[in-house]
Amino acid sequence: MGRATPDSAGRTTTGAAGGGSGQIDKRRAILTAAFTVFARRGYAGACVKEVAQEAGVAKPTVYNHLRDKENLFRQAMQTAADAVADECVAVLDRLRAPGDDLPAALEDVAHRLLQVCRGERAVALRWLTHGQVAEFPDLVVDVHGRTAVRIADALADRLARVALAGRLRVADPARAAEQLLAMLTGPLELRTRLGTRRISVAESREIAAAAVDTFLSAYGP
Repeated sequence: MGRATPDSAGRTTTGAAGGGSGQIDKRRAILTAAFTVFARRGYAGACVKEVAQEAGVAKPTVYNHLRDKENLFRQAMQTAADAVADECVAVLDRLRAPGDDLPAALEDVAHRLLQVCRGERAVALRWLTHGQVAEFPDLVVDVHGRTAVRIADALADRLARVALAGRLRVADPARAAEQLLAMLTGPLELRTRLGTRRISVAESREIAAAAVDTFLSAYGP
């Protein structure tokens, strides 16, 4: 069994003994399979044997890499949360150079954020997180920090840059980011019925356009 070590972003990971890219790839495959199984079965209904089958490895291999079911769940959730946040932050990089049409750039970013948020991984992550509030409250806080907080911080940074260029009237970028995200995620949760209903691309664009229109009414130059 490996020991916990911080990665370059300060997150803690547990490596298998022996190291090497092969071990890292196997661990990644196990965590991907674990998230798939937990999303399918829920925490209580999932078992390590099914995770091993999903990952194409022997059951003892899962234990060698991740120790036990609880640690497997925690690591799978953290990995999924980081992946969702990575996608969203990549979308937000569009605002580093928004071009001449700022409203169009904001709408494009808002729509693409919604595509990530309504994707299967993000929806499963929300379900699993909400479903384990009582049993793993600290994990809920961790996932929130890795997703909502990180995304809001990244958006605040991008909005501050645009404001410094004189294209927005934003005195408090953190508050502006929080409000814009709320205008996107609130209607998304309402229309998808907490992720139980798929919405069309047209509906997603409608939510994005309405959010940006309201946002620019408050913060436009």
